[in-house]
Amino acid sequence: MSANQNITEKTYRKLAIQVSLNSFKFCAFDTLNEVVLFVKEVDFSDFPKSAKIEDHFWKAFVEDTDLTKSYDDVVVLHENNLASFVPSALFDENYLGSYLQYNTKVFETDFFAFDELSGFEMANVYIPYVNINNFLLDQFESFDYKHVNSILVPKLLEISKNVDEKQVFVHVGNGHFEIIVAENQKLLLFNSFDFVTKEDFIYYLLFTAEQLKLNPETFKLQLLGEISEASDLFKIAFKYIRNVSLLGVYQTQKHNDFSTEKNLKHFILFNS
Repeated sequence: MSANQNITEKTYRKLAIQVSLNSFKFCAFDTLNEVVLFVKEVDFSDFPKSAKIEDHFWKAFVEDTDLTKSYDDVVVLHENNLASFVPSALFDENYLGSYLQYNTKVFETDFFAFDELSGFEMANVYIPYVNINNFLLDQFESFDYKHVNSILVPKLLEISKNVDEKQVFVHVGNGHFEIIVAENQKLLLFNSFDFVTKEDFIYYLLFTAEQLKLNPETFKLQLLGEISEASDLFKIAFKYIRNVSLLGVYQTQKHNDFSTEKNLKHFILFNS
């Protein structure tokens, strides 16, 4: 919101857009009543592969008037695995690229950004989609942007408060998933894996558990994201791990009328 915007111009609406290379989704919040008004998704799979990603966004903005309405605040969430969490004691914003060079290919021309997670004494260093940001700058007067994991990880760490045992959370996305291991608001492990089959999924999950000396008979696994009890991923996890459940999303559901499945799928967006 611009500094000189007076109260009569306020819309009490906030727009959140979660962007990736193969799709984007967005929702609007009524900030006065703290509720989610709607959520929508745009899939790029029907577009010609030769089209630029900006063309996909341009088409969506032309076709959907909800994207061009007036909002007090706009937040853009970048979804990719080009990110790394760094403890505050080791963080120096003059060396952002060095934190990523061990888990992704870094180029001199890359633009780096970071989100400070001050309540948890760490920062999330990442490479945002500069071309998408540039497109959106033409659409909105201003906006804030963050990495999706800067929303996901703090929310899961909050859930782990006062739980003095290791909790394993897995967030499932489109062709990738993230493993977060927490103990009483301390992040013990974060990793992101690309996968194709359910066998890939359970292999990476059990391998991670083995590295952390977590017994599949005793540790608790909570799943969220694009997953349900009927999905193959849930079923194979249940086959090899004794304590498997979907994450409870009661707190998130208090602020919308959507199903549990939608609250799991859009957990990051609804908590942005």
